[in-house]
Amino acid sequence: MLKKKSTKLSEELSGIIVSLHGLIVEVQITGEMPEEKELLSVENYPEIFLEVNLFKSNTAVCINLTNDQSLRCGQRVFRSHSKVSIPVGTRTLGRVFSALGEPLDNLPAINENRRPICEATGTNSYRNKQKTELLETGIKVIDFLTPFVKGRKIGIVGGAGVGKTVLTTEMIHNVTQSAKGLSIYCGVGERIREGNELYETLKETKVLENTIMFFGQMDATPAIRSMVGPAAATAAEYFRDEEGRDILFFVDNIYRHIQAMTELSTNMGLIPSEGGYAPNIFSELRRLEDRLSSTEKGTITSVQAIYVPADDLSDPAVQAISQQLDSVLVLSRSVAESGIRPAVDLLKTTSSLLTPQIVGDRHYELVGRVQAIMQKHDSLKNIIAIVGENELSPSDREDYQNAKSLIQFFAQDFAVAEHLNGKPGQYFTIEQTLDGIEEILGIKQKNEPKTA
Repeated sequence: MLKKKSTKLSEELSGIIVSLHGLIVEVQITGEMPEEKELLSVENYPEIFLEVNLFKSNTAVCINLTNDQSLRCGQRVFRSHSKVSIPVGTRTLGRVFSALGEPLDNLPAINENRRPICEATGTNSYRNKQKTELLETGIKVIDFLTPFVKGRKIGIVGGAGVGKTVLTTEMIHNVTQSAKGLSIYCGVGERIREGNELYETLKETKVLENTIMFFGQMDATPAIRSMVGPAAATAAEYFRDEEGRDILFFVDNIYRHIQAMTELSTNMGLIPSEGGYAPNIFSELRRLEDRLSSTEKGTITSVQAIYVPADDLSDPAVQAISQQLDSVLVLSRSVAESGIRPAVDLLKTTSSLLTPQIVGDRHYELVGRVQAIMQKHDSLKNIIAIVGENELSPSDREDYQNAKSLIQFFAQDFAVAEHLNGKPGQYFTIEQTLDGIEEILGIKQKNEPKTA
């Protein structure tokens, strides 16, 4: 986690613990003032480290990273002149780490070539100069409505149990196998079982050898959960800036990052603002998102699952995350309950990348037609509930049936769920998806030349 300088402890005395409140430890500074984010060691407890979070006059407010219960008021605290760091480089490929850079895969620790997770590098984005390159996911609804563009960010939004993790895992399975690039997975506050299943899946498909995984799951303290994102971003920055690599960066779940910071803010007694979130949380989110940018040396393409509390898309945190993304894929509970998977809300899903310059005229025009039909389907549902479908005009009835066919068309079996439902996974190219939509809408038949 850190590498201490060879300095005598008596020369590093920083202060004395004067207050303990959960994970929060207040240290009265009596010696040399530590730096922000510096780690402090506790006398006679070398395994405990306190991270300096902020200062109140001559008192340092620290976070007990290990959540060790051995701390007592009056204990002496010493400077380490180090910060939380993680290993970087090719030796980390295929490995699983905690937010502190400790191995979670029962393999030896990597103590050399480490970088502090709190120091961002190379965040000068060059998006305007970037050549647009589409990455195929093999998932019809994503490739059609939220095109996956190299160097950009896509969010998968939904409440509990609507399929965010399964959809994210399928994207990892499909994209990393076809792209043959470097992938970094960041698991924040999710179930331990899901993390283990993903690890085994990537290992079986040999994707793990080009993947680095970071976890701070639901059993971890909010301090650790809030540090997983910056830790994974540090690894991505290294490969982007030092090796010029293109990285696929997966986060499950970015909302849990905000949730962890909220818990820490509550422990520190900070007054919440709108929606119960601390005022500094959204600026911290923006800082993390800025680290996941592309530079002239390499790109970071990000997929972020976003939990929606109480299915409320207007939640301030959900809105703050969505503003950082190029595309937002919305999962609906009502669609999931109807048996359609992935349970995508075709009307609420949006993307700023759906332009003729990026996806082409054919794709762009088809999206417009599909959205118009789905909007009409939504408005006709109430009428049909009252008078029945037979009372519709022929054109309305045709559009309504086309909309129902499109909803079924976008349903798809996933490879990562084959062990659960026994159905083999399906992979569709973008061309196959466009052909299928044109067939439903009867476009090809209308455009075909008449035969004699």
